[in-house]
Amino acid sequence: MTEVQLTRIRKVFGNVEIFEDLSLRVPDGSFTVLVGPSGCGKSTLLRMIAGLEQPSAGHIEIGGADVTGVEPSERGISMVFQSYALFPHMTVSQNIDFGLRLAKVPAPERKRRVAQAAQILDLEQYLDRKPSALSGGQRQRVAIGRSIVRNPAVFLFDEPLSNLDAALRNQMRVELAELHQRLDATMIYVTHDQVEAMTLADQIVVMNAGRIEQVGAPDELYERPASTFVATFIGSPRMNLLQGAVAAAQGATTCGIRPEDLTLSEDGPWGGRVIVAEYLGNETVVHVQTELGELIVRHPGQLRLAAGTPVKVTPDETRFHRFDADGKRL
Repeated sequence: MTEVQLTRIRKVFGNVEIFEDLSLRVPDGSFTVLVGPSGCGKSTLLRMIAGLEQPSAGHIEIGGADVTGVEPSERGISMVFQSYALFPHMTVSQNIDFGLRLAKVPAPERKRRVAQAAQILDLEQYLDRKPSALSGGQRQRVAIGRSIVRNPAVFLFDEPLSNLDAALRNQMRVELAELHQRLDATMIYVTHDQVEAMTLADQIVVMNAGRIEQVGAPDELYERPASTFVATFIGSPRMNLLQGAVAAAQGATTCGIRPEDLTLSEDGPWGGRVIVAEYLGNETVVHVQTELGELIVRHPGQLRLAAGTPVKVTPDETRFHRFDADGKRL
């Protein structure tokens, strides 16, 4: 069992309090993603799970054992960083089994584990190459392979795809999802990219300024965001937030509606003019300036609209999200 439990975690750097009273459960075998803007504390939280930072108060358990004061090497975890941190003078095989050699694992067992990791990560034909002869995605797979051979109870990933271009990020997201299914291991993944969170996670933890805004499955966070912060952070394009008379009619201080729940029509209640229409192939994202403010409308397929074109917008009134004065869901 490799459930991770954080209980009443407090973390202070000097006079700055990062976490005041944070608790979180990471289920056994889950792919849990910590997501939030820069500076929200997600990487610090991951480093505390790894043992690279110590909490000022609270407890951390891995697999039911209290590891709060335990050294990183004794926690049964393996961490993959944003930087590949590969040794340039070593081959792929030597990089993958470096930690095993330090741990004095017998050579036959090292060879078996490296071969297994190479097969899982499709690196078999690259084992004799140096890192300089690999692409960015292949280097990141080597870094992941170095973690796999240690047979950790928990995998920790700290923004591992941020150095890759868009095409490689998409490819590596698929590979990480497949890796999770194949290993059936507990994985905790940090990113600021909500698309990565939505596509990889079975549990998302949305963080904001050192606190947890919401924990749940991707569809739960998208369909029932607990706050205006979650509503605008999860989903691309972001949710439209409306105030004033429109919100009051919904019995709220603020009401939100997703871009796909708005349509352009000839007799819509909200008139405006096109700011810009972004054609993305399968859809067109139209930004409209209205009396309610700027609205984002997601239109399926191609729609050619010049800036300044007058349009009208119709909401699906069954799809409004209602929030109170504190930004909490009603």
